[in-house]
Amino acid sequence: MNTIRLTAFKWVPPLAQGLVKDLRVRWALEEAGLPYEQKLLGIGEHQGAAHRALQPFGQIPVYQEGELTLFESGAIVMHVGEHCPALLPREPLRRARVMAWMFAALNSVEPDLQNLASIDLFFSSEAWGKARRPGAEQMAQSRLDALAASLIGRDYLEHEFSAADLLMVTVLRLLRHTRMVAGHEVLAAYVARCEARPAFQRALAAQLAPFEEYAPAA
Repeated sequence: MNTIRLTAFKWVPPLAQGLVKDLRVRWALEEAGLPYEQKLLGIGEHQGAAHRALQPFGQIPVYQEGELTLFESGAIVMHVGEHCPALLPREPLRRARVMAWMFAALNSVEPDLQNLASIDLFFSSEAWGKARRPGAEQMAQSRLDALAASLIGRDYLEHEFSAADLLMVTVLRLLRHTRMVAGHEVLAAYVARCEARPAFQRALAAQLAPFEEYAPAA
């Protein structure tokens, strides 16, 4: 297998540390036992022409493996899953269910949780943010309730840990500034169960290490 290179940030503000989406890819690579090297971008470099040639929207992460270059964290996790049956099962029916939950995490759950997090973290003092927040919280809560209902009686979305859980937990972490997940018995236990995995702990440590090394001087 060709050397894997992952593009990530050198540093982000504390409110984003542990939430940047390269965490998903690092976690998948750790679960798959695939070594990788990282390319770290400084402030503003993600908007440069060189990076946009790889990631049209100027975002993180970018995954490079030989002649293959991928962007979008969900697509990258799916690709890594091809090398790891524990992430993406080979049995057709279970594989299809895992993929459905992967899309659900990114399409049904993440938009509403991201919307609420954006209001809280960036626009809480704006009049429109204050007006929109109750509705945003209601929508996010409805997604959490539906997810929790699907998890009752099971440890993972498809009974065994998979890429679906990896993506879903990184989505749920968007609300770590609230008690909406941490205060929910089913969801809190689910997140704790997944985050206790050694692969997650290694991935999180790998993401946080550059943030400490390149932190701006006080």
